[in-house]
Amino acid sequence: MKRILLFFFFLAYALTSQAQSADNAAAGGDQMTKFYLVVGFIFVVSILVLLVLLYLLKVIKVLADNAARERAEKLGVPYAPQPSLGSKVWSSLNGFVPEEKEAMLVLDHNYDGITELDNHLPPWWKLLFYATIVWGVVYFAAYHVFNSFPLSQGEYDNEVAYANAEIQKLKAANPEPKIDESTVTVTTDASQLADGKSTFMNTCASCHRKDGGGDIGPNLTDEYWKHGGDMRSIFKTVTNGVPGTNMVAWGGVMSPTAIRNVSSYVLTLQGSNPANPKKPEGDLVKPEGKTAKTDSVKTQSSL
Repeated sequence: MKRILLFFFFLAYALTSQAQSADNAAAGGDQMTKFYLVVGFIFVVSILVLLVLLYLLKVIKVLADNAARERAEKLGVPYAPQPSLGSKVWSSLNGFVPEEKEAMLVLDHNYDGITELDNHLPPWWKLLFYATIVWGVVYFAAYHVFNSFPLSQGEYDNEVAYANAEIQKLKAANPEPKIDESTVTVTTDASQLADGKSTFMNTCASCHRKDGGGDIGPNLTDEYWKHGGDMRSIFKTVTNGVPGTNMVAWGGVMSPTAIRNVSSYVLTLQGSNPANPKKPEGDLVKPEGKTAKTDSVKTQSSL
């Protein structure tokens, strides 16, 4: 009994600590989580109190039995222990019939001397069945009639709204550097270029090939560009797209950081000389410090 009490004590302590940490970490946050923690704590405390009461009743029963036994010995009469409260409750819940009254339950047919008793469902089963009916009515009224609690879809929507609010708070607390056509610069960070490569392989390679040699879209490994080959021009093309071509505007899908990363990766493809590249298209654009020629190649492709 002591071990059980210690177990529930530590469980109640753990739930209390968890509830306090949840309150400190998300003050005014997820109300449903707090509700479940409080209900769980109350449930554990209730079980603990019930166990203590049962233990006290057992002690009282033992003391009462000892006193009755001593009293019977003094009177010189045989001691007949009375059934405990638990035994009475158990018998009542199961609807046990004393053996001397079983004759009232015997049915009027038998098979080779084997009789059958007309036993009914135990009272605990009936109570449980009636309780489920009452609970069903309460649940239907609370969730479908009065809308006191949200249904599964409502709970999901609330969780998504809460998560979005937390994301916005996190972004507000840790703002990313502003990146647009006028401020974007080439990144040389290895992790950012790896992110740009992943974006290119998943999004751009279907038109420009994985090696950038060009397919539906133009070759990105040479020095010819239709809409500018510097960082800002590439960033603008990826963001806004090219009307009337297969180059769609990715600004509504990708973040400015992702567009900066993939644009920087595109610049690393310069001079990679892939196998069977597409013919040059657009105007020759030399990196800064080099002189660009005036020749150009006209095409219908994008980027």
